[in-house]
Amino acid sequence: QLQLVESGGGLVQPGGSLRLSCAASGFSLNYYAIAWFRQAPGEERQGVSCISSSGSVNLYADSVMGRATISRDNAKNTVYLQMNMLDSGDTAIYYCAAKRLPSSRTMCKTKEWSWYDYWGQGTQVTVSS
Repeated sequence: QLQLVESGGGLVQPGGSLRLSCAASGFSLNYYAIAWFRQAPGEERQGVSCISSSGSVNLYADSVMGRATISRDNAKNTVYLQMNMLDSGDTAIYYCAAKRLPSSRTMCKTKEWSWYDYWGQGTQVTVSS
């Protein structure tokens, strides 16, 4: 069964850091573009970052530019999102999503959540003092 599992969320003080993980089971992430989205209560789902299957393409939302780094370790079948200088605006449930692509298509998307085929259950990030 294809499954994505997020971890690494929690309560963090403003200015702190977290590293979120997205681990795949039941399939290899090698041929998948991966994205992180987040959704706060009462708000629409927002793309945070994405990475192509090869890792050569990384995209970031303006709201996290310079504070977030996405990376992948295909040997561990895991994608990471390092978030620094967190503030209350980062409080949300964070989801990872996967899209199967031919190896010739080096791309990912952060503004079209419906493009992705598989989703995890999410991990809560709360930034508060």
